Amino acid sequence: MTRPPKGSTAPPPGTGAPALPAVPPQPRPLPPQRTGGAPAGPPPAEPRRTAFAEGVDRLRAAAVTEPGRLRIIGALLAALVVAFGAVTAWQMNARSQAADDVLTRSQPLTSDAADIYRSLADANTAASSGFLAGGQETKASRDRYEKGIRTAAEGLVTAAANSDADSPSAATITELNRLLPEYKGLIERARTYNRQGFPVGGAYLRYANEKMQKDMLPAAEDLYKKENQRLRADYADARPYPWAALALGVLALAALAWAQHRNYRRTNRVLNHGLVAATATATIVMLWLIVGHSVARSNLGDSYDHGVRSLDVLHDARIASLKARGNENLTLVARGAETKKVGDETFDAYDFDFGKNMDTLGKGLAEAERLADDEAGERPVAAANGNMAEWKKRHASAREQDESGNYQQALDLVIGGKGATVECFDGVDTSLAAAIEHEEREFEQAAGDGLDAMGYLPQGAGVLAGLGAAGALLGIGRRLSEYR
Repeated sequence: MTRPPKGSTAPPPGTGAPALPAVPPQPRPLPPQRTGGAPAGPPPAEPRRTAFAEGVDRLRAAAVTEPGRLRIIGALLAALVVAFGAVTAWQMNARSQAADDVLTRSQPLTSDAADIYRSLADANTAASSGFLAGGQETKASRDRYEKGIRTAAEGLVTAAANSDADSPSAATITELNRLLPEYKGLIERARTYNRQGFPVGGAYLRYANEKMQKDMLPAAEDLYKKENQRLRADYADARPYPWAALALGVLALAALAWAQHRNYRRTNRVLNHGLVAATATATIVMLWLIVGHSVARSNLGDSYDHGVRSLDVLHDARIASLKARGNENLTLVARGAETKKVGDETFDAYDFDFGKNMDTLGKGLAEAERLADDEAGERPVAAANGNMAEWKKRHASAREQDESGNYQQALDLVIGGKGATVECFDGVDTSLAAAIEHEEREFEQAAGDGLDAMGYLPQGAGVLAGLGAAGALLGIGRRLSEYR
């Protein structure tokens, strides 16, 4: 009996089964390792694409075909033409509104503010003239005073109605409305005491004049300056070039020219009716914009240079003449009670101010004559110059009489009839009023022409731009139909 080799495994006796080789034990597989403590899962899904990205892909895919390129070109041309028309309408509508404000709102309000100032100064001058007449105050002098006060009050009502409640102008108007009754009360007291022969009447008149010169006229001047600033702001809004519209117009015309050239090179066709129509409408809008705005700008410039500037100078000159007349009268009312020291010399305060007012008047008339652009404007200014020169001579004679103790002769030379300074003052005032009326007509004509030059441009630009965009789309559509 043969024994199995040592170390082998034999089946139990009697089984008769063949011996199997020994299989070494296999190691158990390790579980999958975890990363960062997070459980293992399916791989992350790709992020969802945005609509913009998908649109870019579609556009890129369409751009590789001629129909796709034509659609893109048509959309861009239509967008450019519409943008050109819309910006033109927007910018020209803003400038047209500003020009309308210049003509119908800000300049009339500026003139109203100047009239308030002039009316107050005129009333103050008439009050002093009436006071000099004593108990013999003329009806004309009284009516002139009442007219000045009434005109100023009406002007304040108009200014209040056209100003915002919280604006600086409203505060100035409120202050003037408060001061006006106070001034009238002082004038009535001065008149009452003057008729009774009491010297205190002169003190009341000087106090009323001081209130007018130091409180009321500076407030009225401030109102005038504020309205003038608003007028200049409206000019600044109406005159600038519409650069955005012009740039878009050039871009739209260049794009339309490129599209037609491209069409010619690919099809050998000279004209595309739709693109030609779009180019024609864009060209019309461009020319209308350039010519219309240039004409409007030129006329608005004329209305400012030969209207507003002249009116400012003439208003200032007229106010200076009124102040001069008031100080001339007060020189006789005060009779040396008010003095002013300049250096080592002492002057009558009112006569000294009279000289300053006449200097201002002379400079204003010289500037008004320089700005006058026609004979109708030069004639009244020249007449005012002549009356001013004569006024100075007569005033010097009146001062000689007063300083010599001849008060009645001096009074006659100031408020008397023929040969008195009142004739010269009335001549200056009448001539300046005529010059102001002429310049106001010049302003209205030039500003109205400027406004008319922009008339219907915003609406026309919008309509023509719509037609131009439709033409561009139809022209491109005609080319697209060849690919169907």
